Amino acid sequence: MQLLKRLCEASGIPGQEGRLREIVAEELDTVCDESRVDGLGNLIYKKAATKGKSPKRLMIAAHMDEIGFVVSYVEENGMLRLVPLGGHDPRNMVAQRVTVAGKRGDLTGVMYPGVKPPHIQTDADRNKTLHVTDFVVDLYLPASRVKRDVEVGTMVTLQRDFAEIGNGYSCKALDNRVACYVMIEAIKAAKSFGFDTYAVATSQEEIGVRGAGVSAFGVEPDVGVALDTTIAADIPGVPSHERVTKLGGGVAIKLMDSGSISHSGLVQHAKTLATRRKIKHQMEILPRGGTDAAAIQRIRAGVPVVTISIPTRYIHTSVELVDKRDVQGAVRLLTAFIEGGHRADLALV
Repeated sequence: MQLLKRLCEASGIPGQEGRLREIVAEELDTVCDESRVDGLGNLIYKKAATKGKSPKRLMIAAHMDEIGFVVSYVEENGMLRLVPLGGHDPRNMVAQRVTVAGKRGDLTGVMYPGVKPPHIQTDADRNKTLHVTDFVVDLYLPASRVKRDVEVGTMVTLQRDFAEIGNGYSCKALDNRVACYVMIEAIKAAKSFGFDTYAVATSQEEIGVRGAGVSAFGVEPDVGVALDTTIAADIPGVPSHERVTKLGGGVAIKLMDSGSISHSGLVQHAKTLATRRKIKHQMEILPRGGTDAAAIQRIRAGVPVVTISIPTRYIHTSVELVDKRDVQGAVRLLTAFIEGGHRADLALV
């Protein structure tokens, strides 16, 4: 799983996805027919259809960016103040190592809120609600060097090594590097292409599905498939009806979220393909949150979309966890759709 490891451990916040573009390009340059990068940093690959006349256009979207931060201020003592990009829960930010993309190379720092140590806290201190603005990054370097190497706008990401844990993989940024991995592996695995297929590594999803919107405008797809992680809240303390998906329960076929409603014909066809190829799958409804499908479906005169999801525990933390079998199921289902999705019934209901 060296490719997934490289993707997850690389740093790439919204608007600064260059390191991820390089990795994806290494994998798809020799596989696809043509490529380009648009004005918002989306990396767009095309693989021409191998069957059928006047093929439809399929856009597959997997976003490259991860939640992270930019430096907003350098204190006189060299500590860094941050502005968040994406959805952070301050409870998951305490006592984390981070990577700061300095001018002369990456620097490792410690992220911690400006609070007293437990030994000298008062009751009021213990009951204080943490906010993202309470946190600083300590590089433990002379302030003069910090100010030379770090400037306002510098990228800061969580730092965590990729690990195999039991039957799963864990790392920061599995949201959404695992989907980039699935897209790459499915393009490589497909034996035929029923569509003119556009594999798009999108930018700036975590701050409002921005990259998917502009790239879809340029591609003009007839069908859109978004690839993303989804919540697997199958842990103690969460009622069974709120768990969304179950880790190890199979690749998820999304019915709806707060950003998009999947086209019924595409959902049914994805289910049929999964059943025919004996791919374990589960159905997903996500009450809050969305994917690149939300932007794709609104382009021009409208595009039928569906989302294929990889169930993920501890999402938007540094220890996100996915099941190995669910990941491979997602690769197999997307491969099946690339080969046979053009037969889906796109009639409206």
